[in-house]
Amino acid sequence: MLDKSAVVVDSALEKTTTQPAQPVMTDGQAALSAPPLIRVDRLEKRYGRKRVLKGVSLDVGAGEVVALLGANGAGKTTLMRIVAGLDSPTRGDIWLGQVPLSKASHEIRRYVGMVGHAPLLYDNLSGWENLSFFGSMYDLIDVDTRIETVLRSVDLWTRRHDAVRTYSRGMVQRLAIGRAILHDPPVLLLDEPDTGLDQVSARNLASLVSTLRRSRRAVLLTTHHLERAVDWADRLAFLADGEVMEEVPTASLNYESARARYEHWIG
Repeated sequence: MLDKSAVVVDSALEKTTTQPAQPVMTDGQAALSAPPLIRVDRLEKRYGRKRVLKGVSLDVGAGEVVALLGANGAGKTTLMRIVAGLDSPTRGDIWLGQVPLSKASHEIRRYVGMVGHAPLLYDNLSGWENLSFFGSMYDLIDVDTRIETVLRSVDLWTRRHDAVRTYSRGMVQRLAIGRAILHDPPVLLLDEPDTGLDQVSARNLASLVSTLRRSRRAVLLTTHHLERAVDWADRLAFLADGEVMEEVPTASLNYESARARYEHWIG
C-alpha cells in the first residue's frame, strides 16, 4: 500500500501530466502554470571535504527534456542519483511534483525511472524474464501486454527469449532503458543512455525520447554527444565546477553555437 506522501505525489503528478490547468489554455500556457515534475533547489553535496555540487538549482516540467552537460567528474551522475533517491544531499532539496524528496518514503521511487552506468539486468535471464521480474516489483496490471509494448519500443521483441548475456552492448543498453520505462513513470533520468548504441539504435532512442515528451513525462538526461543533446532536448543546462552555469533553449541554438557555449563553460 502506498503511504500518504506517495498518494500526494501521485495526485500532483497525475494532474500535471494528464490534465491541463484550464481548458482554454494552450499547451505552452498550461506548462508554465503547472508545477515542474522535477525541482532541484540549491542542492549541495559533499564527500568529505570535496564539494561536488555547490548549490545546483534546476527545473524540468511535464513534457520537457533537459540535457545536463558537463565534463567527467562535474557531478552529473551525483545529481541524477540524488534526484532518483539513491543518495542524499548535504544541503538543499528535491521536489517531485509537489512532494519534497526528503519527506517522502521509498514509495516515491515508483514515480522515477533511471538508466545509469550499470544496466541492472540479470545476464542469465532473457529480456522477457528480466522485465517480468521488474514488473512484479511494481505490481503492474496486465504486465505481459506492457512488457510486449516496451520490448517493441526498444526494438528487442525478436530477441525477447534470448539470455541477456548473448546481447550486444547496444542491446543491453536498450533493455536497460526498457526496464526504466516499464512502470511508465512520470520522471525519467537517463544518465548517458546512448553509450554503446550504434546509429540505428541511437535513432530509435531519439524517437523514444520524443514519445516520452509527447506523453508529458519529464526527462533529465546526460550525454557526451552534443549534437544529440541539441536534437533531443528542449533545453541545455551546463554544469561546471559544481554549479549550473547557464541554461539555454535548444530552439535558439544550432550545432555551432551550442559547441561555442559548451567550450565556454566546459572546455
